[in-house]
Amino acid sequence: MSDENRPGRRQPPDGGQAGRNGAAPPDAVLHPVDSHTLRRAGILWFVMIAAFVYLLVRILILQTGGYEKYQNKVLSQLTTESSVTAERGRIYDTNRTVLATNVTTYRVFISPRTIREYSEEDGTRYDEIIANGLSGLLDTTYENVMKQTTYTRYLDRTIARQVDEQTAAQVEEFIDKYRLNNMVFLQAGSKRYYPHGTLACHVLGFTTSDGGGAYGLELQYDSLLSGTSGRYITARDSHGNEMPYEYQSYIRASDGHSIVTTLDVYVQSVLEEQLSTAYIESGGQSRACGIVIDVETGGILGMATYPSFDLNDPRTLNADSQSKLNASGYAAGTEAYLKLKQELQLTTWANKSITEAYMPGSTFKIVTASMAYEENLVSAGETFYCPGYFKVGGRTIHCHKIAGHGSLTFAQGLQQSCNPILMMMGLRIGQERFYNYFRSFGYLEKTGVDLPGEGVSIFYKPENFKEIDLATASFGQNFKITPLQQIMAVTTVASGGYLLTPHLLKEELDSNGNVVKSYETNVRRQVISTDTATQLAKILEEGVSGNGGAKNAYVAGYRVAAKTGTSEKIDKKDDSGREYYVCSCVGFAPADAPKVAVLILVDEPTKGVLYGSYVAAPYLAKVMEAILPYLGVEAVYTDKELANMARTVPDVAYWSVSTARKYATEHGFTVEVVGDGNVVYGQSPAAGVKVESARARLILYTERRAERTTVTVPVLLGRTAVSANETLAARQLNIRIQGTNNYLSGTGAVAIAQDPPAGTEVEIGTVVTVTFRSREDPE
Repeated sequence: MSDENRPGRRQPPDGGQAGRNGAAPPDAVLHPVDSHTLRRAGILWFVMIAAFVYLLVRILILQTGGYEKYQNKVLSQLTTESSVTAERGRIYDTNRTVLATNVTTYRVFISPRTIREYSEEDGTRYDEIIANGLSGLLDTTYENVMKQTTYTRYLDRTIARQVDEQTAAQVEEFIDKYRLNNMVFLQAGSKRYYPHGTLACHVLGFTTSDGGGAYGLELQYDSLLSGTSGRYITARDSHGNEMPYEYQSYIRASDGHSIVTTLDVYVQSVLEEQLSTAYIESGGQSRACGIVIDVETGGILGMATYPSFDLNDPRTLNADSQSKLNASGYAAGTEAYLKLKQELQLTTWANKSITEAYMPGSTFKIVTASMAYEENLVSAGETFYCPGYFKVGGRTIHCHKIAGHGSLTFAQGLQQSCNPILMMMGLRIGQERFYNYFRSFGYLEKTGVDLPGEGVSIFYKPENFKEIDLATASFGQNFKITPLQQIMAVTTVASGGYLLTPHLLKEELDSNGNVVKSYETNVRRQVISTDTATQLAKILEEGVSGNGGAKNAYVAGYRVAAKTGTSEKIDKKDDSGREYYVCSCVGFAPADAPKVAVLILVDEPTKGVLYGSYVAAPYLAKVMEAILPYLGVEAVYTDKELANMARTVPDVAYWSVSTARKYATEHGFTVEVVGDGNVVYGQSPAAGVKVESARARLILYTERRAERTTVTVPVLLGRTAVSANETLAARQLNIRIQGTNNYLSGTGAVAIAQDPPAGTEVEIGTVVTVTFRSREDPE
């Protein structure tokens, strides 16, 4: 049987002729596809489509969302971008004296990738050469530099910052010597520099290692001073070499603005000098602070905390803090040691004038008296009696004068700082009215000074302010305020009753030195009337020029209004249970036309008489004596002051004896001639020295090599000025008096220091400087 006729084989309907007419031959017949094959084909198609979609999506991502990312990755391999630091603005005092500026420094950095490539090319161990060289020139180690060279993916790794110009020049020589121009680099920048070192350190503050403000004005006005950094973009080839200029791009930095402050370098210097003397002489243990305010504007002419620190090296402890750290007994490097060191560091940087609240003590009596006068609750001549104590709320509160002051007018009570009289006045004022005035004087809010970190007061809530609290608050105890709050309250009295905002910013300058903005006086509100302020100024001035508790604040030729204060630190005692004190004095001058207000505060004095009248008032006087004439306030002397005024020794060298004697006698000197010559070849005291008018004497020598007569300086400590002057005159010595007034009448002022010291052999006519302090009823 033929294949065509086999059973099961279907024949074409035409009897097998289809093949010849173009139909598929029998061998081309399609068999049905099984399901397994179909499934495999479907999977293959799915994979192919998915791969196509994935590739399409990736292309879209690269063209849209990921374009910038991958472009930057390419650019990072082909370019180097360096930051161009903006020049930080300067800080000036009110007279445009530079307080903070910039000096050129350098960043030293390496290109690890280039170091590797060059090393691979010629087999030289450039990493070791660089590590050896830089570790010997910079403040770094060989190991640190070697570690940085291992980051071979990078073209920029910093080795050192803030390198000075001299060291940078040495690095440049090293680069040239070993031909490391493409491996080691110097980038110019700037470092903050403070020309006056420690001056106004707590006000100016300092910057971080990156140049941003960290403390003080540097932090307060950081955004204004900083400016905006620029960029320098350089194209590089595959070896890291810089390409030609046309491939570079430079975005200029915008320098910061400068600020002119209200600070005055001279005033600040005087304040710091007297503050340090007060602190050291009284054995202070918890820092001291002082403030000088322009009464007319609220501008801060001076603000200081002692001990100070070096603005150019702020992270090194000052001597006072280092001494406390050494005395702790902690081993260096231990956790306790490092913790204490950090605490001392933070305390050192803190501006005591604005951050630390204290009990103001009797300086607050100015405010209580202001309330009473403003409300017509008392007259200056009203009489009170002080038995040495006052009872209120079942408690007996003593006066600082235990025996009592006896009968006093209200004005005298304020001048003598009588606690019972002020407590009586507090009760007349009443809790609610007292509280409202306390708020109005600015004690319940920040002063608004343009410095970071200003503290707040600690006072009673209205509902908790009881009668006994009113009594103690009336003389400045049992609440806390900041020194700046206190001097601004007193400045309110000095300014005629207006509360001002203290400020440090005077002008803002652009990078070309043009004034962009000036800052004016901000009067917050009127608290008391001008009449009340004038009356208080008169009483306070009489307390200084008369026999009040603040007479150690006296300055000849100037009417100083002042009040002293001594407050107990009831929340702190020493190991024996003895309380610590805060001694202060606040005042303004001239009393009849105030120009400046000054506060001096010493925390925890331990030596001598621990009262504000003794610890602080004399140094306030010294500040006033120096700055008032500097600020253009003319001295007006009374007849008594003129009679007692110190005289300047004239220069009569090589004059005839007769002419010199006549001239010196006419100028108030008692003249003694040593020798038989007719010409003056020597004199004692030397020309230009100041001596007191009373018994001023001048020794004239008429021989070139005349033997000089010497005497021994006597003991003067504890003597009154009259007694000291007589004692020195008997030995043909002159006296120069420093300290309090009224010394010729001997009202309580005694010598506490002398120079030269007792026992010193000196030439006759020598001037002995004697410092006096009043010890009568100190407070």
